[in-house]
Amino acid sequence: MTAHDRGGSEKETREEKLTRNFGELLQELRVTQTGRPDPHRLPAHRSVLDPVPSLDSVQRVAYLAILYGSVLATGLIVTPVAFHRVLFRQGERYWLVKAANKSARAGLLLLALTTSGVVWLVFDVVTSRVLAHVFGGVALAFFATVWAGVPWLARRR
Repeated sequence: MTAHDRGGSEKETREEKLTRNFGELLQELRVTQTGRPDPHRLPAHRSVLDPVPSLDSVQRVAYLAILYGSVLATGLIVTPVAFHRVLFRQGERYWLVKAANKSARAGLLLLALTTSGVVWLVFDVVTSRVLAHVFGGVALAFFATVWAGVPWLARRR
């Protein structure tokens, strides 16, 4: 496979390749950014006086783990942007691309875990623990297949 096949030209310098790689990484990370809901807006089916459903001890631990995992995932996914801002024009492009890639990978792993955890928790609260395990596992398998399995197969070709 030539450099051109991988998205660059055969005459691309190391610096140009690093610049292109970092730009591609930032573009990919933009896909993972999410908006936040308006905190002043309540769901139509719940009044202000309705209590939040009670969670058992397993659900409470899962809820807190998912919440904290989502904070870590967000931090790791946004870290490449922070690295770039701090190290802009400091001659650290090689380190920046390598560290940003590691951070993005770790962030995506945590994103898959926390998203699957949300699926597990919602199914556990709404249906049953058995269905929660099934659909939480299916969600995790989906992420593993699409985010790891498909690229692994493509690389083997």
